[in-house]
Amino acid sequence: MQLSSSSRPSLAATLREHPLLRTATLVLLCLLLGIGAGASVSFGPFWLGFAALIAGLVGFGLLRSTDLGLAAVFLTILLLPFGALPFKVAITPTFLELALIALLGITVLRVLAVPEIELRLSPLGGAVLGWLGLTLFALVLGAGGLPDNLTLHNYLKFFLGVLLFFGVLNVVRTRSELRQGMRWLIVGGWLAALVGLALYALTDLTALRLLTALGRIGYPTTGRVLRYVEDDPGGVERAIGTSVDPNSFGGALALVCALTAAQLWARRPVLPRWMMVAAAGSIGLCTLLTQSRAALGGLVVATLFLAVVRERRLWWVIGGAAGLGAVAIFGLGFGSAFVERVTEGVQFQDQANQMRLAEYRNAIEIIRRYPIFGVGFGGAPELGLVTGVSSIYLAMGQRIGLLGLAVFLGIMAAFFVWSLRALKTIDEERASLLLGVQAGIIAALAVGLLDHYYFNIEFSHMAALLWGVLGFGMVLLREDLAEDEAPNRA
Repeated sequence: MQLSSSSRPSLAATLREHPLLRTATLVLLCLLLGIGAGASVSFGPFWLGFAALIAGLVGFGLLRSTDLGLAAVFLTILLLPFGALPFKVAITPTFLELALIALLGITVLRVLAVPEIELRLSPLGGAVLGWLGLTLFALVLGAGGLPDNLTLHNYLKFFLGVLLFFGVLNVVRTRSELRQGMRWLIVGGWLAALVGLALYALTDLTALRLLTALGRIGYPTTGRVLRYVEDDPGGVERAIGTSVDPNSFGGALALVCALTAAQLWARRPVLPRWMMVAAAGSIGLCTLLTQSRAALGGLVVATLFLAVVRERRLWWVIGGAAGLGAVAIFGLGFGSAFVERVTEGVQFQDQANQMRLAEYRNAIEIIRRYPIFGVGFGGAPELGLVTGVSSIYLAMGQRIGLLGLAVFLGIMAAFFVWSLRALKTIDEERASLLLGVQAGIIAALAVGLLDHYYFNIEFSHMAALLWGVLGFGMVLLREDLAEDEAPNRA
């Protein structure tokens, strides 16, 4: 679905045709900027005005360039998902919020300013908006009409993250923009994995010092900054990167690794092939070191999907990896602790998965009592019930009801029906990119069986990653995807 704007004059054209209006607008903007800067210096810290000026210049750059906007969003999602401004106004906006607002601003300004650019919603747009409406209804319903400030702020970040679906749809309009956006996504995952591997290789004291230094921009400085298996500091360390939680880190890496793996045999990969191999290897290794069984399982499912659907050569990689793993484990004794942990997890014998079973029973009871619209994003409305469960499907069921869960599953099913059909008709370059998007989403949906981060308002960057990648998928399904190398200007 797309809404044409060719019948209306653009904002830019209106200002060009009326010099007096253009001058008045410029003077007004300068006055507002001067008043704001003066007030910030007079009533706030001396550096606030300079920080606002720098932020304004960065924001202007983001609004001018789609490449820069996509880079800012995906690099922030993967490298600094919890980074926030080092000062507080009314709330403390995160870097991701600001990047998303800037990118969505690109969408609005381009549609307003250029008559030839129409607003694109895609065939899934109505369902996504409907699903977002259900989450908003659940927010109000669960809070009795007045959610607390923290819940409201977290939901706003989650809301902006889902809107990245529409941002990608409307910002990415040519193949060059599509390739560039995918590059930023893969490079962001690669850099995140390298950071995770570097922190893992350092001594615990050095890694702790580096991570707590991020406290100036909103990162935790006390508590479980570093993570270990079974929370035992004397045991096995878990790769965490800058994602605060190793399970969410592993889930994000699994999605990007699956997308990257689909490019390994592409005729025209978005990066040089040696870089794709290095990126896939680094991300895969870091995913393993997170010790997240859900992330590893999601990556395995996505790899099997790629091998079954198209890349038959992956069976050799899978077989080789299985053989090397068997030799390392049974012949050399490496990784036996991890295999034991996976086995205990599958059998639900360890403490973590026994807690998961308790969460599942509790979530099913909440869904049984509140089946249609759920209980919202606050606490449980009855004593003896506790919200929060390690599964995006049960989390949706208890938060936004079976109706919201059904809409979400319908969106994903529709995407796969359309995209699997399209694989047979589109050209090889688009097919390899679309296959990567499919594998990435498969990984996320598989991870979601045992983790909740892709539907958790406290981890809004995970929602942004999932819906942004889905947006890339819908761009790839467009029949009118432009071939030209148009400049990325609004």
